[in-house]
Amino acid sequence: MSNSRRAAVPGGTFFFTVTLADRTSSLLTDQVDVLRHCYAEVQRERPFQTVAVCLLPDHLHAVWRLPPPKDADFSTRWQRIKARFSRHLPPRRERSPSKVRHREKGIWQRRFWEHKIRDEDDLRRYVDYIHFNPVKHGLVERVADWPYSSFHRYVSEGKLPLDWGGPAASQLVGDVGECPGGLSPTLRWDHGP
Repeated sequence: MSNSRRAAVPGGTFFFTVTLADRTSSLLTDQVDVLRHCYAEVQRERPFQTVAVCLLPDHLHAVWRLPPPKDADFSTRWQRIKARFSRHLPPRRERSPSKVRHREKGIWQRRFWEHKIRDEDDLRRYVDYIHFNPVKHGLVERVADWPYSSFHRYVSEGKLPLDWGGPAASQLVGDVGECPGGLSPTLRWDHGP
């Protein structure tokens, strides 16, 4: 059994991976407008800065900066985003008794993976990982070709060139964002498997 603890750092910056229960689904990109609406609603109610984000068919990656000095509650924000998105969709046909008991539609994996960003170098590595992820998963050949990414904001703000993310980027990005030991990216293991 895992011992999952969250790093509560008021005003901290965090990397997240949030995943659908069905890893073969394209629900997030199919329902991108619904997800954007739910995300924006929660962001208005419980403010946070989206430093970077990339939406893929079955999961998303984000870096958030929480407002200082007292706010460290990213778990509630993700719970609300996931719940609102789920309310807009019919339940999956096949749900475990546990999902039924907890009144879950079976759309999302229950947990998510987070990493506390330590410094500017760590932030750069995770933002690069997020932006390169569609290429890594074989969804596009060029980062600029993926429409569901903050990469386009970074280009328009002059932070990255439009041609960023060529073949050399995969070596720069490396395995940042991957869970240690090949564990599911939806779990945070504090005491090993």
